[in-house]
This record gives sequence, structure tokens and C-alpha cells, in this order.
Amino acid sequence: MREKQTIRVTLLLSFLVLVTKGKGIRKKYYGEDNTLVLPYQQVNKTIQMKGGDVYDYIDVNAQPSLSDPRLKDHKIQMQPSSFPVGLDIDPLLSHSELQVQPSTIDCPVGTVPILRNNRNFTMAAHNIEGVGSTDLQREAAGIQYHGDVYGARASLNVYEPKVNKDSKDLSATWLQIKNGGEHRDKIGVGLEVNPSFSGDTFVRFHIGWADGLYKKSCIDHSCRGFVLVNHGWGLGTRLKLVSVYDGPQWELKVNIFKDPITKNWWVLCGKMNSPIGYWPSALFTFINHKGDYVFWGGFVQGPTVSSNAPQMGSGHFASEGFGKAAHIRNIQILNENNSYITPEENFDYGTTNSTLYTVDKFHVDTAGMSIYYGGPGSAV
Repeated sequence: MREKQTIRVTLLLSFLVLVTKGKGIRKKYYGEDNTLVLPYQQVNKTIQMKGGDVYDYIDVNAQPSLSDPRLKDHKIQMQPSSFPVGLDIDPLLSHSELQVQPSTIDCPVGTVPILRNNRNFTMAAHNIEGVGSTDLQREAAGIQYHGDVYGARASLNVYEPKVNKDSKDLSATWLQIKNGGEHRDKIGVGLEVNPSFSGDTFVRFHIGWADGLYKKSCIDHSCRGFVLVNHGWGLGTRLKLVSVYDGPQWELKVNIFKDPITKNWWVLCGKMNSPIGYWPSALFTFINHKGDYVFWGGFVQGPTVSSNAPQMGSGHFASEGFGKAAHIRNIQILNENNSYITPEENFDYGTTNSTLYTVDKFHVDTAGMSIYYGGPGSAV
């Protein structure tokens, strides 16, 4: 087992501290700011879910992401051109059982669900702190790989770490791929407790991305760009089946891969790897062909992390092991032959602050790498 190495703060996502803006539904135009609010005329139907979440059903061809100028004349790709070798796929329109079932959304075929913000019933619209902002504080624990990648996957243990509802901090379990020089393109998927974004302290499913050239960072629908195609799964959806310390353990399979024909980056989720949507290759400068770095693990971020760090994972240290510490398993990368492999070199694992969060019990089996990670934060 190799010696643990500290993961630099610069390897973390720098685009996930968010500030809620706006109180009404109003139309915004590209270039005005990063805020994206849904025009009334695009809504086919609006429903309120049990628990309070509000979804607008939008025609898949009229979703706000397609108004990005870079996607002018973009034709929606409803499914990948092909899938990685050996991947089990659930047909897009079926309702198969997932490892963790999000809130049930039953949009009509041909529409997609767009989640409104819980606080003010606008879309999940936020201004995002710029890349390299000096007031962002971050800590992370996990594993990283350096080398050519065309995708990555993992099974994420679903916990609901405690985050102060009145703070702008967040706690996440994340899979991220990036590429580029000083200004990197980044794409990611995972689980977050993010009160300043969602208006609550539930664990939710999110995607995030960053345009390294223009230093614009986004989560879910906060910017135009990510194309949603699944009519049964919305970005920002709440995950109601949550693991219990020393009790039942729930997982969510996540998968990002580059379509070898269209070059779009797809997100698949759930037991049968259902297609959720994709980032069109036109959004990026550096990652439109491949990635050169992957991170799997947990991170916390926000303006009060150094003084009042939230929990990560289960809120318990990695040394406690299965059922007590959070885990990530089936960690693999996709190679140039469109096959998943377990890295044998060019990877390391560690933590930015071992007094608050740890990573441990790293091992490899036929399904990939596995790690335990997390910790109590300032509640040590």
C-alpha cells in the first residue's frame, strides 16, 4: 500500500459555492449574468411533489440549455451513440428499480423535469463565485488519477452529512473529470447537501461543470449548457433512501463517459445506468476530446469551513470501516478502447486535513478500487 499523499486544494472543484438571487420568475438573456430563470411560456405543466419540491415540465426541445449561443442549431441526442463495453443499460423510458430511488417524477414522454428553487419558486438559479476566489475555503478526502481518460464511474455511498442550514457551506460526494492547463474544463456528478442552493439540508443529486477558458462555473441549470433527456429524473432531485450509521447502506451508481462519435459527455445513473443527459462538446475548449485527471471522494466548501467545517460522508472517520464510514467502490476509468479498467498506476489518495477528514482502507478487487472516507469536521 502506497504512502498517503496530501491532495492539494487546487485539485478540488472550485465552482460549487453558490449564492441565491432573485425572487420572481422573469426572463434572462445570455451574457447578462450566470442566473437562469425559466420563462412562463416554456412550461407545459407544473407540479408540487410530496415534500415540497416543485417541477416544471418542459418540452425537451425547448429546455433553457439550448439557448446557449454555442448550441445554436444543436440537435438533441436522446441516447448515446454507443455505450462502454459490457455496460448494462436501462432503456431511457423505462422505470426500473434503482439502487437509490429519487423522488418519483412522471413527466410525459418528450418533456423533461426542471426543478425550481425550494425557497422562492424560481428555477435553481444562482450566481457563482469565480474560479480562484480568495474567500472560498475547501477540504477534501479521496483518490485521484492522472492520465488520459474518456470516462469514469463509481458507486457512491449515500449519506446526508450535517451542514448548517444558515451557512453557505456544502458537503459533497463527487466524481470529477477535468482537462486543460491553468484554466481547466471540469465536469462532475454526485451528491450534495447544499443549503444555499437548494434551500434545505437534504442530500440531492447534482451535476456541475466549469468552462476553463471563460472561468464560468455552473451547477444543474444555473447556467445554460447541460442537456437533460430523461423525463423521469430531474437535476437537483432529492434522494430519500439514505444510509444509516451501523445500519442499512444505500448506494448510487454514477458514470460519466465521452460518446466516441458525437464527443458529447454523458451522465448515466442508477442500477441499470440510465442516461440522464449530456454536456455537448461545443461547451468546452480543453475537455472536448478527453480528460487528464479524475477525482473520487468527498469535499466540503464554503466561507466558514475553516472555523466550522461541516461533516463529510457519514460524519465518521474512514478507519471505522463498512457501515460506519462512508465508502466509494467500483472506481474505474474508461480507456481509449471504450473499456473500463482499474488504474494500476498514476493514482494516489489522501486528505487535505487529517484532523477533520480521513481516507483509508484502500483496496482493489475485480470490480475496481474502493475507499472509505469522511469525518466529523469541526465536531471532532
